[in-house]
Amino acid sequence: MAPVRTMGAVAAAKLTGAATRALRRGSGTALPGLVATRIDPGVVARLGRQLGGGRVLVTGTNGKTTTARLLAAMLDAAGRGYVHNREGSNLVRGFASTLAARADWRGQIPGAAQLTGLFETDEATFPAAVRALDPTVMVVTNLFRDQLDRYGEVDTVAGMLREGLAAAGPGATLVLNADDPSVAALAEGWPGRVHWFGLDVPELHREAAGATDARWCGCGGDFAYERRYFAHVGWWRCARCGRARPAPETEGRRVELGLDRTRVEVPGVGIAAMRLAGLYNVYNALAAVAAGRALGLPAAAMRAGLADARAAFGRQEVVMLEGRELWLLLTKNPAGANQVLLLLEQAGGPDLAVAGLLNDRFADGQDVSWIWDVDYELLAGRVARCWAGGDRAEDLALRFDYAGWPAPLAVERGPGALLDAILTGTAPGERVFVIPTYTAMLDLRAELVRRKAVRSALE
Repeated sequence: MAPVRTMGAVAAAKLTGAATRALRRGSGTALPGLVATRIDPGVVARLGRQLGGGRVLVTGTNGKTTTARLLAAMLDAAGRGYVHNREGSNLVRGFASTLAARADWRGQIPGAAQLTGLFETDEATFPAAVRALDPTVMVVTNLFRDQLDRYGEVDTVAGMLREGLAAAGPGATLVLNADDPSVAALAEGWPGRVHWFGLDVPELHREAAGATDARWCGCGGDFAYERRYFAHVGWWRCARCGRARPAPETEGRRVELGLDRTRVEVPGVGIAAMRLAGLYNVYNALAAVAAGRALGLPAAAMRAGLADARAAFGRQEVVMLEGRELWLLLTKNPAGANQVLLLLEQAGGPDLAVAGLLNDRFADGQDVSWIWDVDYELLAGRVARCWAGGDRAEDLALRFDYAGWPAPLAVERGPGALLDAILTGTAPGERVFVIPTYTAMLDLRAELVRRKAVRSALE
């Protein structure tokens, strides 16, 4: 039986969650955990360390939500029970909410000895997550500039991750992206096992691969590339000290990219088909496979999980609104936005209809200058109609103009007014690609819920 304080924290979390959902004031993914940690600051450790089937942390700038969902689908296919903060509440309070929801009133998680813990974690929360959960597997997807006013530069984020690794047990397996030199540097000084993942597809090399966030090695030398897939991700080597891309144990080959489907061959796993698009999702799949291998999942379960997985809401979600097909493609920093634009350039077809939404709230990053590092010019001449929305709609409209896009049919801060403008400017049967930042996506989905085009997360 858990300490009385932990039992009280679990009880309070359960009651808070029930009240939150009953009053329709949220989905109960954060507030119950906040209450629980106030009552018992050690509740995450006391509940999380009960999980005997391995404890996995997934972090990184882009792709952690999708990577965790892919790994969850693999665990489903393997018939392994797990506890997962699926809704993406990736701070300590989110872990506490998830764990308390699975615990009984005695502060025990039924069947915990056979359950795997799967937790997506914010980069800044990673050190606290490691200290609380004592993970057996830690996955780092990539490192890019993201929310400079909150996180700082990539080196600052890498410092947060190193702090977390210093608190981890040496028996943990570190799953790292071999193609990202900033991520690869995290292995320096790591005493435990490292499982590398990466890509070997020479035809995907691009001469102009977008803004890079890793130009120099720790020794001060420049990175040279045999291949660059996007940004600073590729086959790299330091021209001064010779540090180079490690050879991956999990490697993607023979990639086939489409707008709504992707195939990738992974030696030892086979050809995996996904309903997710874009090269960035190939990397997410490789990260999930590498983590699955670290957990000892069979190859068949990993293939089945990739085939069955669905994107999280707002990430390649397709919504029908009065006969129009809205594709919601989350963009939150230059690297991720450039990958979405590349996907549209490669597979979106001619005469694109694109709606962008830009917010500058805390969860987005309040400095929106990053849009000038996004290669909107990639779609110049391809965009036939566009709309600009969000709190900083005017800034986005100006960026579209400099990129050579046509004048927006509407510039609207409110999601309702923007959707009305999209409906006015399109006909039933047409497809519109919607590229919002995080809170703009939440606002837009709330409006789509109000219009009964999608279901609320509460339902």
